[in-house]
Amino acid sequence: MSHHPEKHKAPFPFRAVILTALITLIVTGGTAYLLGYGHKGGHELVPAGTETELAEVYTCGMHPWIITEEPGTCPICAMDLTPKRDDGASDEASGERKVAYWRAPMNPQEIYDKPGKSAMGMDLVPVYEDEIMAGVDIKVDPVIQQNMGLRTTKVEKGPLVHTIRTYGHITYDETRTAQISPKFKGWFEKLYVDFTGQMVEKGQPLFEVYSPELLAAQEEYLIAYRRGGNRDLLASAGRRLRYFDVADSEIQAIASSGEVKKTLTIRSPFSGVVTHKNAVEGGFVKAGTNVYSISDLSRVWVEAHIYEFELHQVLPGQDAEMTLPYLPGKVYSGKVTYVYPYLQKKTRDVVIRLEFENPDLELKPDMYADVRIRTSETGDGLLIPSEAVIRSGSRNVVFVTRENNKFSPREVTLGLSVDGGKVQILTGLGPNEIVVTSGQFLLDSESKLKEAVQKMMEAKRVETKPAEKDDFFDDMETEDDFFEDMEEVSTANGRE
Repeated sequence: MSHHPEKHKAPFPFRAVILTALITLIVTGGTAYLLGYGHKGGHELVPAGTETELAEVYTCGMHPWIITEEPGTCPICAMDLTPKRDDGASDEASGERKVAYWRAPMNPQEIYDKPGKSAMGMDLVPVYEDEIMAGVDIKVDPVIQQNMGLRTTKVEKGPLVHTIRTYGHITYDETRTAQISPKFKGWFEKLYVDFTGQMVEKGQPLFEVYSPELLAAQEEYLIAYRRGGNRDLLASAGRRLRYFDVADSEIQAIASSGEVKKTLTIRSPFSGVVTHKNAVEGGFVKAGTNVYSISDLSRVWVEAHIYEFELHQVLPGQDAEMTLPYLPGKVYSGKVTYVYPYLQKKTRDVVIRLEFENPDLELKPDMYADVRIRTSETGDGLLIPSEAVIRSGSRNVVFVTRENNKFSPREVTLGLSVDGGKVQILTGLGPNEIVVTSGQFLLDSESKLKEAVQKMMEAKRVETKPAEKDDFFDDMETEDDFFEDMEEVSTANGRE
């Protein structure tokens, strides 16, 4: 049957009456549906549209981990449970965003507590609290704060001074160590230094040696000396003896006596301590054999060990201090002179070299020592006590105090550990903010519990929300078609 809207269109009053009746029917039925939605577990569900009431739970003021959905008494202390509401609702409703701190646009670690210009001359960018929140705010009564032992401190700027504490061992200064190795073969006739550890001075006799090569060199020198006219030949013969490490005093003695000496004396090239001896009277020595090792212990090296992550903090020229177990209370001052460019395979650490003056020879090789190296980064940084940080392994969180006795968890990025038990904050906090240093683990537990409860209540609201009904007119082609059909029904009833 064809329809003509112009012909069959119902007058306005009739259409309004029908539409009003349908809307009334839908609203009445929906209200009845919501009010009689059912009872689950003996607790009446609150109608939709009052989500704030659904989120209301009850807790005990003395035992905040006791949380129920109904009023009653605490099972531990029998005190009346009090409503626990979302304390951050008013803040969210206000719509105001609070600036936590200001940072440089090109360097997130350049943080300020006021707007202005960065070090590069660019305008600072605000960082809002809602951008760096890590969880749910917690409101704690001042009396409970005192019972929990909450303590706070202010985020401050300070120098990034860190003292590395490690261990090391004393060793010889390699630049002041020498070996006595004859450049000829021969036999030891007499030893002047006959035990390890003996102190020797520069020029002091070490041993007398008999060598056919030295005898030949002496005869050549005497022949050139006796002839006297050929100075070049005499100088050449004298250089040969010197190349054999024969001292000038020995050469002059040969010239004065005019006779070849059976044995020649070899002297120490400098002062020090004999750390190795391989000579016995009457023994034979080959050319190149290490007979003595002599070390000057007036200055010693200390080889200390540091970890890989500390490597960038240690540079040559930095001051170092050392203490010894056998001399408690005495502090030796030295400097870092070298950082080895490789790691130890077994210990996976880096060896650094320190130098210490040792005029009284108190520092003896192979002694163990406690070492402290004072490092310093350029510029200042934001510092907080290390105990304020909750380290979970995957992230680092601190609790920041807010208005109205509220505490907010904040995720931060840590930098260097500095002296005084403090740690540098790279991102997440601003200057002069106040963080919790004691009792933050209780706040963390409460924050996680509150967040879990809110998620549970949100899931419950989704479950109890009635299914949305399809629009009444979804099955109709148009609204005009509906009224045309109603008009036809009314006309047919009139004809009957």
